[in-house]
Amino acid sequence: MSAVVESIETLLVDLPTIRPHKLSMTTMACQTMVIVRMRHSDGLEGLGEGTTIGGLAYGPESPESIKCNIDTYLAPLLIGQPSNSINALRARMNRHVRGNAIAKSALETALLDAQGKRLGLSVAELLGGARQTHLPVLWTLASGDTARDIDEAFQRLDERRHGDFKLKIGARPVDEDVAHVAAIKAALGDRASVRVDVNQAWDEGTAVRGIAALQDAGIALIEQPIDARNHAGLVRLAERFRVPMLADEAVADARDGYELAARGFSGAVALKIAKAGGPLGALELAGLARTVGMGLYGGTLLEGTVGTAAALHAWATLPELAWGSEMFGPLLLTDDIVAEPLDYRDFGVALPAGPGLGITLDEDKLAHYSRKH
Repeated sequence: MSAVVESIETLLVDLPTIRPHKLSMTTMACQTMVIVRMRHSDGLEGLGEGTTIGGLAYGPESPESIKCNIDTYLAPLLIGQPSNSINALRARMNRHVRGNAIAKSALETALLDAQGKRLGLSVAELLGGARQTHLPVLWTLASGDTARDIDEAFQRLDERRHGDFKLKIGARPVDEDVAHVAAIKAALGDRASVRVDVNQAWDEGTAVRGIAALQDAGIALIEQPIDARNHAGLVRLAERFRVPMLADEAVADARDGYELAARGFSGAVALKIAKAGGPLGALELAGLARTVGMGLYGGTLLEGTVGTAAALHAWATLPELAWGSEMFGPLLLTDDIVAEPLDYRDFGVALPAGPGLGITLDEDKLAHYSRKH
């Protein structure tokens, strides 16, 4: 008989950030991860992670809701089911539970991790095999202070840790944001590309004014400048400017990608396993985007090491990420809950080796940072 899912435990884990991380909708000083420990009847354990940004400031799932909905609704759908039937279990979750993509992603990751351990294969090998084992990783400059961000960028370049940078803007008046970004780009010159993420903060008129100035300043990419639901507006902006637009909140899965493509969107899309309900859904979006000529970007919801590793295994199977990735989540945290951190070097990160995710928890650190109530 094949192994079955025996039990699913969820833990809320709070880790402080190395500095305040300022976005248009909130400022983060702590990241809360939902760690999933899925135990199977053959003695194996699969790990997963569900993480979002700033509680409910970013989207409809919070760490607390992710934990509650896994415990109450999703775990009972999986317990007692065959562990290796990952596609069937994905369909079962989607049939009985609407939305909750981050919670589903954590569970799908745990299923893939366990299956990889069972077969002695990495998650990347389960997904078809890695085409690259070292992936580029940019760094987000999000202190909001121009001089501090410039110093931080040069430090990352000198350390060969990151070679490209993204700035979070949209919380301040557009002229202040543009001046902030332009000063950083001018300081960096040709040493690094600079992109911006507006996180939907602008209306279309403001976006036209802001993007024109950012394009003149030499900014390489504009991420989600307007409301995610305004697909037509995003298409108009992509057609109006030379600088490419990156759809993030506007596109979660392959269905969203199709809708953008049908409207004639010519930019790039941010892949996120959390938005797509797991690595498999993210790769479905990647396949559609590549077919219609959209560029790919490996995105993050600032996951810790478990969630970051899951995304890296997915991105490693792709022929290219035209815009690189931002899988720096663990570096934003003051500590880690794994026995061996990810290997960040040479402007990127190494794909974890070993079966499954290639990640082992540090039980003492996990106990220390897990929320007790």
